[in-house]
Amino acid sequence: MDDVKGWIIPSAASDAKTPAGSIITINRLPCHMQCRENMEIIPGVHQVDGVNANCYIIVGDGLVLVDTGLPGNTGKILEYVQKTLGAIPSDIETIILTHYHLDHTGNAYELWDITGAKVAIHADDAGYVEGTKPMPVPGGFIGILYGMFKFFFKFKPVQPDILLHDNDQVAGLTCIHTPGHTPGSICLHDPKFRMLFAGDTLRVSNGKLEGPHPRFTPSMDQAKQSIKKIAALDFDILLSGHGEPLMSGSSEKVREFVPSMP
Repeated sequence: MDDVKGWIIPSAASDAKTPAGSIITINRLPCHMQCRENMEIIPGVHQVDGVNANCYIIVGDGLVLVDTGLPGNTGKILEYVQKTLGAIPSDIETIILTHYHLDHTGNAYELWDITGAKVAIHADDAGYVEGTKPMPVPGGFIGILYGMFKFFFKFKPVQPDILLHDNDQVAGLTCIHTPGHTPGSICLHDPKFRMLFAGDTLRVSNGKLEGPHPRFTPSMDQAKQSIKKIAALDFDILLSGHGEPLMSGSSEKVREFVPSMP
């Protein structure tokens, strides 16, 4: 694997499985935090930036990854694990995928193969990542670009170890089924630390809260209902699949956003 060439895999891992586009203005993180390639958001929660969708690492007794970015970024994620966290690849115990899109699942197979971690995804998206269902292609010119995109970024299917459903517990997080962007899109709620990993159900772009991109969302009606479902939760910190973290009052900001959805 070219992107991890030169990495030393420790012996401990050697036997491992080798329009909701309405917007509401919100406060952004300071510029020095936005521009950092890697950062600790709060103690024990890190973001590996620069992988073309946000990849988060939760540090506990072991490590939990939330999403993996586009193909070709396995080395960057493992470098963060080793150099920043002082851990080894086999410390990654669980890889949770918020939905099947390539910019979130692109390194799942290689990370699973290297670390032996369990891969978790909602049951309704599992077929896409294991290769038993073809990934849908958007129509029109975007579909042509998407086809070229998939040609350059090859996806390697991975067999999920954990099939999630609404309200399941995984790695200390509660799975919230939020379909719309994909059939099996999920958010992950941590009530103890008042934190929500939102995947692409909610995005933060240039300081504005947005729903999923309509072009890549088969059911915007479902997506809007999912956002209303999220608005009923209680959380301070929102960590989306794209954009910067929201660090305070996030559930209230989502509730303010809901009425603006068309």
